[in-house]
Amino acid sequence: MSPSGAMPGGMGGMPGGGGGGAADIPEEKEQSEIELPETIPDHVQDTPDDDLYQRVVESLREIYDPEIPVNIYDLGLIYHLDVGEDSHVDVLMTLTAPNCPAAGVLPGQAEDAVSETEGVESVNLEMTFEPPFAPQMMSEEARLELGFM
Repeated sequence: MSPSGAMPGGMGGMPGGGGGGAADIPEEKEQSEIELPETIPDHVQDTPDDDLYQRVVESLREIYDPEIPVNIYDLGLIYHLDVGEDSHVDVLMTLTAPNCPAAGVLPGQAEDAVSETEGVESVNLEMTFEPPFAPQMMSEEARLELGFM
């Protein structure tokens, strides 16, 4: 939980363990908080038509949950992406469950993928479990791939 408590039920800034760690985050960005979305993942929100934003999304689509053959973006695990004018990227993500076996791997892979995206200067990845993941958060393509449609 962040010091101000602005992320109820969230896990705060869980380090991803990769190349985009705290050393790469400017000090003023390191303590920034990502606003908690109301209930929907990024892929169903209005998203910017920005080239860097789209490259970040494509990078996240390269990361797959090891137990589910769908990328983490279309799975609905990315709740919010914010690409600043200074090329700093805030990522708010969740997992399919708090005790997900991939909890030690996916956040680091996501942080690394974003930080290695051409044009990204720094990354702040935070984990939350509010709202909890639900199959309805998957994209139509993901639900089709998994036989939910």
